[in-house]
Amino acid sequence: MSKELHQTWPAGLFILVMMITVAWVGQATAETGVTDKEIKIGQWSPQTGPAALWGAIARGTDCYFKMLNDEGGVNGRQLKLFLRDDGYQPPRTKAVVKELVDNVGVFAFVGGVGTACTMAVKDFLAEKKIPLIGPSTGSTRFTLPPSKYLFGVQSYYVDEASILTQYAVETMKKNKLAFFFQNDDYGKEGLRGVKAQLKKYNLELSAEVPVEVMDSDLSTHCLKLRESGADTVILWVSPKHAAMILGAASKLGYKPQFMSSSSLSDAPMMNQITKGLWAGVIFANFALPPSSKNPLMIKYHAAQQKYAPNEHWGVFFYAGFVFAEPLVEAIKRCGQDVTRENLITKLETLNKFEGISGPITFSTTQRQGRRSVYLGKCLPDGQVEVLSGWITSEMPL
Repeated sequence: MSKELHQTWPAGLFILVMMITVAWVGQATAETGVTDKEIKIGQWSPQTGPAALWGAIARGTDCYFKMLNDEGGVNGRQLKLFLRDDGYQPPRTKAVVKELVDNVGVFAFVGGVGTACTMAVKDFLAEKKIPLIGPSTGSTRFTLPPSKYLFGVQSYYVDEASILTQYAVETMKKNKLAFFFQNDDYGKEGLRGVKAQLKKYNLELSAEVPVEVMDSDLSTHCLKLRESGADTVILWVSPKHAAMILGAASKLGYKPQFMSSSSLSDAPMMNQITKGLWAGVIFANFALPPSSKNPLMIKYHAAQQKYAPNEHWGVFFYAGFVFAEPLVEAIKRCGQDVTRENLITKLETLNKFEGISGPITFSTTQRQGRRSVYLGKCLPDGQVEVLSGWITSEMPL
């Protein structure tokens, strides 16, 4: 505004115009989903449908945010979670994510469940330059090659599968392995890891048996596994299908060593829904066991008892904390400058960051936070026996 114009206006009117201008400029440059008081975060999750048990992940994130908000938020801002049920159906994932972007105006997404569901929205979020942190999937397709706005927290399925296979062959002296898998990218990435590891021992799978998401009768699948003569069956399926295949095996008197991905690592829950059949199953895991005395685990368990007392305390629930921890840490490091670009920059500074899982490291060229898991075994009472320390995969990708 020119000095001459200023001199012709009453002082009060001039000040008012300047205040409006400053407010308008501030509004124009504010980041979507961020105000002085809150930050809007989106998440999709199967609260219904064949993978509904995994829906606990989002409710875990909600509990985590409630705990943080009662502590004063993050740098004075409240974290507001907008959860949408997609039923584990990619077309619905597309619809709910678009609604959260266009109508709600979320700042970022965290922990959305499923490989196929994440694939359905990955490009859309990248085009919109919206960060996605910790989707609940271990597919290599999200971080290889690195994508600027996507940060992987869960271990790769190929790494988990190769580590489980190595343990079966080298430690348990098993050499007849079969693979029972969901017939999509989730299952096929696990299959790739098993085959790659078996090749090192000049071994092949006794059987590879796929299952479709909506299949409701697994008797034929189980017969194929038994007829293969496999003494070990590695599971890469939903909790529903895992329970069904163990039930079918029990009826047939088929008793192989079952092993599974981290997607089935909630031992107490899996033991409950299988009516005790999960006892003895060995699984990979990226989060500490539920009985851990780690101070953060104790704090988070107390939060669950306070904010979500009806929820089961297990990996399916507190994975929602795991996937959100790097996001929260990066927001803390942003200070008052909470923008998407600054969030990306701060995520790239995480080096061996630890919450309630193994170390997570990102950089300007690395978007996969970890390649390590530990192995656990379900005991008859549903508790976890830890079989190993953190094992880092050496599988070339």
